[in-house]
Amino acid sequence: MYRMRNLLVRVDRLLGHSAFSPNPSLPCLCTLCSDWWRDRGLQSEPLAILTGPSGMSVGTTPRYNVVSSWEEDIQRHGNMPALGNGFGNGKIQTRRKPRVRFVNKTGQCNVNFSHMEEQSQRYLADIFTTCVDIRWRWMFFLFSLAFILSWLAFGFIFWLIALVHGDFDRTSSEDFTPCIMQVNSFVAAFLFSVETQTTIGYGFRCVTEECPLAVLMVVVQSILGCIIDAFMIGAIMAKMARPKKRAQTLLFSHNAVIALRDGKLCLMWRVGNLRKSHIVEAHVRAQLIKPRVTEEGEYIPIDQIDINVGYDQGTDRIFLVSPLTIIHEINEESPLFGISKQDLASEDFEIVVILEGMVEATAMTAQVRSSYLSSEILWGHRFEPVVFEEKNHYKVDFTHFHKTYEVPSTPRCSAKDIEDSKSLHSAANFCYENELAFCQEDEEEDGIRGILGTEMETLSASLNSDQRSHHKESEI
Repeated sequence: MYRMRNLLVRVDRLLGHSAFSPNPSLPCLCTLCSDWWRDRGLQSEPLAILTGPSGMSVGTTPRYNVVSSWEEDIQRHGNMPALGNGFGNGKIQTRRKPRVRFVNKTGQCNVNFSHMEEQSQRYLADIFTTCVDIRWRWMFFLFSLAFILSWLAFGFIFWLIALVHGDFDRTSSEDFTPCIMQVNSFVAAFLFSVETQTTIGYGFRCVTEECPLAVLMVVVQSILGCIIDAFMIGAIMAKMARPKKRAQTLLFSHNAVIALRDGKLCLMWRVGNLRKSHIVEAHVRAQLIKPRVTEEGEYIPIDQIDINVGYDQGTDRIFLVSPLTIIHEINEESPLFGISKQDLASEDFEIVVILEGMVEATAMTAQVRSSYLSSEILWGHRFEPVVFEEKNHYKVDFTHFHKTYEVPSTPRCSAKDIEDSKSLHSAANFCYENELAFCQEDEEEDGIRGILGTEMETLSASLNSDQRSHHKESEI
């Protein structure tokens, strides 16, 4: 037992963890760590402890805390403390300005492009996509401008043809046949152009056989008018039928939460569908975005790290009829593995969540995006239930969609600290069980030796008695 306690003390001093013996009679080592921390001039708070030989229970008090800001730490200690927040990760709580979002809550990417070579030419080369992407007011302005310019251009051509043919000079001659009937001015030529392209056909103005060029211009204008109409109708329909508008009826929760789910620390957020029409083949994915410096010293301002939401098990594909909670298990492969509740306030990252699927009505792929900053992740919270079973159906109450409630039993340490504590606890149990096994073996060996000794004594006594009886018989 004495060796067991010394082993735990050494491990506790090396790793900075609070070790506890599976035997309740052994003293707690939290006092040793607290005294060591206090001797170095740092503030200390009670440690979230592990108790019992068969499992782990998490305390409601945090581990050691550090000063709140960099300036206060410099003034108080004169230098940076060797250890950070008491979790063994060496991080310091500092005040920083809020992170600029990469993806807004509405799903729009907060990115502006500048100094693009031949931007206008590239956008005009893909004019249809440009017309679909621009705002409605600019689309109507462009199509109105296209119609007006085409009317003016062909009106000017018809006026020029009539002028060259002399229609304006011999209007009173009965034997003269003009190129275009009843076109005596530019306004009349413009009205004829509008009637031709829109196929109004009032019957008052018309083209004659005198000018083949005028007949050709009527044909060209009719074809051009059909092309403009088709392009305009197609762009408007594509803009109206875009699955982007379907995203307005898909919701993400305002906050993400971190809590225990089936004994494991998990990051969770909620997604819901406001329509009864389904999203076919709906699946979710997430990425963590944060700046990073490589081993070579290269600074990457936006480093994208995938967050596993169940690709291997297929839980990333969802049946989105009622609101669902998306779960990311924080394990060794998670980028959040070493982050505790205290670290979360000072971390500089953004989690972008994406929902993709096909709209049932149009079979077009829709994508919905949102993001959560580290300040929007609630540690130790769970979402309130929104689905309630009634007499013959299920009721979804969206008033509770964004609401959460606190779970005090949630560990405040990181998932890495929990795993280390479990491994240390299992090692302590293993040593304790080994000692018990060795003691039991020693007792069994002692018992066997005692039994063998007793049997040998009995055997020797019986042999002596036989020899004495044989000796007496021989004497007789």
